[in-house]
Amino acid sequence: MQFDISAKDEKSKARSGTLHTAHGKIETPIFMPVGTQATVKAVDNSHLENEIKAEIILGNTYHLYLRPGTDVIHAAGGLHKFMSWEHPILTDSGGYQVYSLSDRRKITEEGAKFSSHVDGSKHLFTPENVMDIQRLIGADIMMAFDECTPYPCDYKYAKRSLAMTNRWLDRCIKRFDSTEPLYGYEQCFAPIVQGSTYKDLRIASCEFVASRNRKINAIGGLSVGEPHEEMYTMTDLCTGILPEDKPRYLMGVGLPENIIECIALGIDMFDCVLPTRNARHGLIYTSEGAIHIKNEKWSKDFSAIDAQSTSSLSRKYSKAYLRHLFKVKELQASQIASVHNLSFFLWLVKTAKEKIESGVFSSWKDEILPRLKNRL
Repeated sequence: MQFDISAKDEKSKARSGTLHTAHGKIETPIFMPVGTQATVKAVDNSHLENEIKAEIILGNTYHLYLRPGTDVIHAAGGLHKFMSWEHPILTDSGGYQVYSLSDRRKITEEGAKFSSHVDGSKHLFTPENVMDIQRLIGADIMMAFDECTPYPCDYKYAKRSLAMTNRWLDRCIKRFDSTEPLYGYEQCFAPIVQGSTYKDLRIASCEFVASRNRKINAIGGLSVGEPHEEMYTMTDLCTGILPEDKPRYLMGVGLPENIIECIALGIDMFDCVLPTRNARHGLIYTSEGAIHIKNEKWSKDFSAIDAQSTSSLSRKYSKAYLRHLFKVKELQASQIASVHNLSFFLWLVKTAKEKIESGVFSSWKDEILPRLKNRL
């Protein structure tokens, strides 16, 4: 895996680059559609490739471990073959999902014991077996197993949690370095910065992660309920410490305006369920602002969902038609809306890349941010 920086913005930390993986190159900044259970909800692979033009997607270790199970994925030859996706895949380690199961998990030094949300069965995730599971899944980028702290979080708890996450990180690295990929191509391991919203903990975490000298670094534990300004402060702090020559991945972020602000702070990679989750509820993102397509005001609007969209579906169908599909609960409503939203998010990061390379990112950012926050 190799990361090449091609351009930097003079007025911010924004940069563009190319990340080379075994399954193809990724142009950064990039947004990764979330394919939690070996599929991006309501979107098939042909739309991902041709309409959305996704370059990498995210799968989730916790969900894939439970269903279909690593035995099935291994027998298929890895996740790429199982889901017929020939491009890069990143797998989240399951740490965030374990965090979200607060009423059905127990975290100890050994790892995280939890009850399956599917059938209540008991399981244990450790730094070691999470590395083994991700080897079996076969993602190009494997994430460290960490504890994601809630917000707000008591300082003493955050400090103890970070110390344990650091010990878990070293256990992950030891297991990763002592095992080999199973499917004939390189896998890359990414540590995760934690520390809640405490500056001293974030600094210590960034320094610890940077000292492990991995090819990609991630920032976790943000976008968990803290104010956006806190997120930006912590992100800015982290990108000032994490190595400049390696990709920086901000996990679970976020809204279009969050992405643009964080690109300006030096982030290269993003993922979030919002584009597809909100699409299924009728919230449509455009360059002029967000549309609640179920509202009556769109019932006789026969203009395109977004005439400027890179998606042919968004140019082909009208707002009135999409509203109708939602009102009658047609499955196609979720498909069209999800394809549109993901196309918009990919357009947004690719346009940011173009603006960085042409030297006008900061002025474009100032112009587009107010429009992204609009509610039409």
